[in-house]
Amino acid sequence: MPAPRPRRISDIMPKLQNVAQTSNYFVRFSLPPSGLRNHLRRKGIDSRFIADNVGLLCHSAVLPGSALASQNITGDYQGVVERFAHTRNFTQVNFEFYVDNEYKSMKFLEHWMEYITGGNQVDPGNDTYYFQLNYPRDYKSNDTTIVKFEKDHQKFLEYRFVGLFPLSLNSVRVQYGQSQVLKATCSFSYDRYISGESSSLARDLRKAYNDLGFGRGNVNKHGLSLKDDQLNELAARSTFRYLNERNTEGSYSSLSAGGFTQRNVSVTYPTTPPGISP
Repeated sequence: MPAPRPRRISDIMPKLQNVAQTSNYFVRFSLPPSGLRNHLRRKGIDSRFIADNVGLLCHSAVLPGSALASQNITGDYQGVVERFAHTRNFTQVNFEFYVDNEYKSMKFLEHWMEYITGGNQVDPGNDTYYFQLNYPRDYKSNDTTIVKFEKDHQKFLEYRFVGLFPLSLNSVRVQYGQSQVLKATCSFSYDRYISGESSSLARDLRKAYNDLGFGRGNVNKHGLSLKDDQLNELAARSTFRYLNERNTEGSYSSLSAGGFTQRNVSVTYPTTPPGISP
């Protein structure tokens, strides 16, 4: 590799100036369709507050990370210790919330955790109160997202949490003296996260999970989300779905270097339904 050549400041500054900022993000909570929503509604936390307001009150958030657990393997090659990954571990995330003057953000976290451990429906003030946990599917959120975007709202990075639920709510200090904004910090656990858009629209446009999609980016440089033969097979098999024994003529679009090309095909209607729907 040759030694690096001197570069002008004007060539370097545009790269250093186009960096992401920490203050542009949005958190959106989505709860499972279970008794959790009714439980929070009885506490004064409606669906509108959960979908819109509590995300705006999230003063500080983190983009999730992960770590690979590995195992050392010795003996395959003399004197060499190899390491292989066997599990992907996802770290907890901490969100800090502003507490509104109706204390809804605190109630949202407190009663979410209460629902997890309060499935017995017994009066909490009763001396014989005990904890009976609800099923995970009733309190875990699979659609909570955090979106990191830039000021132009064109470039963004989205994470969707699967199996998210509050794990611990930190104690909140209050004291006499100069007043400050009250904040609550909550740690969330989750099973895994999905990087990139994962909506049905994004999947239809072939740009889910950070794929470039059709007609996006430089095909020769970045490639496509699917190979040409895979796309042609998908198009053909989707066409078969609309053909029958009386009409065995059909057409589909084949992807080439210049775009999509219309082609006519003659096929036999399959006896079993195709595995891929159009």
